[in-house]
Amino acid sequence: MEIARNLYRIGSDMVNSYMVVDGDDVTVIDAGLPGYWRLLESELTAIGKTLDNVRALVLTHGDSDHIGFAARLCREKGVKAYLHPADAERARLLTKKPRSSWGATRLGPSAGFLWYSARHGGLRIPPVEHVQSMEDGDVLDVPGRPRIIHMPGHTRGSVSVWVPEHDALFIGDALATRNVLTGATGPELAPFTLEPTEAIRSLHRLEDVSATWVLPGHGPVWDGGVGEAVRVAREAAAVAVGHR
Repeated sequence: MEIARNLYRIGSDMVNSYMVVDGDDVTVIDAGLPGYWRLLESELTAIGKTLDNVRALVLTHGDSDHIGFAARLCREKGVKAYLHPADAERARLLTKKPRSSWGATRLGPSAGFLWYSARHGGLRIPPVEHVQSMEDGDVLDVPGRPRIIHMPGHTRGSVSVWVPEHDALFIGDALATRNVLTGATGPELAPFTLEPTEAIRSLHRLEDVSATWVLPGHGPVWDGGVGEAVRVAREAAAVAVGHR
């Protein structure tokens, strides 16, 4: 799905994966679920490109619903996958999140998310064994020239990926615009966040980021700008604390 010129989403907004197009070359942001491989091929075909045009894969973190086709893309096409080193073990499936990180749940939305994940290969996630390290402040020499902003909290190695040339911030699970476990909409901390307090603190790292498009790992695209997304998320977090 085309979001804006040279920005595309793969799959549905239940679990998001994205493409940045720079001339003939493509950078993929997050690898969704294993079943998204077919959707990636279809999206590339729709814009007159193939897997041979993919030059890089940037992972916002190492959770299983963000690394789905990463191992296959690296193995079959020789594409480099970039990941913050603090999440390397997570991408190799050597660590799991505790049940306490789920947060609030509602039966309908939670079951829908789990069923969607299972239908798209979420029960058999291939580990990503080999990644290229990226650090806070790096500007990657890949299509779109993305800038890396380390935002620990959801995981230790969570990052946002800022592409100024395309007016876009890929925010991973630092924020979600739909809570897949409750069905709530609007910017808020994503469920499965390991350290919510740290995740809220990390939002200050976006103060100097100017981008219209905020592209989360879960939920619809936000076109109200980074500053407003952060403001709404902070308000939501304050309300959640007040209800405890």
